[in-house]
Amino acid sequence: MDVRDELAEVSQTPPDVNARNCPSRVILEHVTSRWGVLVLAALIDGTLRFSELRRTVGGVSEKMLAQTLQTLERDGFVHREAYPVIPPRVDYSLTPLGKEAADQVWGLARWAEARTERVAAARRAYDGARA
Repeated sequence: MDVRDELAEVSQTPPDVNARNCPSRVILEHVTSRWGVLVLAALIDGTLRFSELRRTVGGVSEKMLAQTLQTLERDGFVHREAYPVIPPRVDYSLTPLGKEAADQVWGLARWAEARTERVAAARRAYDGARA
């Protein structure tokens, strides 16, 4: 589906994330993907260079970080600023729309961090009941 088809579909039907072909599903997928959440959260405090993002988002490969940034930039969440210097310098920051998304996923990420032990206990109980 190209951009014109996406826009035509959006304008013809109200968004409903439960609808099979709703474009909001793709948006949700992008901002809640494993790396999307972490990139948005990393940028919530300000602008970072690619190498800084890679260090901040532990475990992400260079390829996956580049793909995630490109996707988030295409969706309007991330701004990419390239400077014509040697060596090349590229800064990434959140757009206003990206800041809105980051605030939402940051709350979810913090919630997950705070509930890690409760989830681990639930898993142990579940596994123990099935052993």
